[in-house]
Amino acid sequence: MPRPKDTTATLIPSFRYKDAPTAIEWLCRAFGFTKQLVVPGEGETIAHAQLVFGHGMIMLGSANTHGGGYDDLVSTPAEAGTNTQSAYVIVDDADAHYAIAKASGAEMVPDIQDQDYGGRGYTCKDLEGYVWSFGDYDRWTH
Repeated sequence: MPRPKDTTATLIPSFRYKDAPTAIEWLCRAFGFTKQLVVPGEGETIAHAQLVFGHGMIMLGSANTHGGGYDDLVSTPAEAGTNTQSAYVIVDDADAHYAIAKASGAEMVPDIQDQDYGGRGYTCKDLEGYVWSFGDYDRWTH
């Protein structure tokens, strides 16, 4: 049976953005991510970036910059016409996080609310249409 490595995080979602440099700055400002690694690509593109939030990480890069291989397997929400994945991020204070994300232009879908299963949270779209959920419900401790 395959076993996870004993490390900080064993699941790291990956995203492609049409304007990855702008997305990186926005994700840090609106959602509280921190740049761990940013590798510039040709022109104004990003070959690879790693952003962290607590013990979590996302990886991202510019969409369709290389052609072939991995780039042929993934797309942006605009290219796909929908989202095919979504991330839930545990935050300390859902209301404070919501206020910063909303002020940064995140599209709330729906607005912040108490959840039937416990906790408080919200779902939004980022500047390129990816769906994110943030809340204080910690599934590891409830």
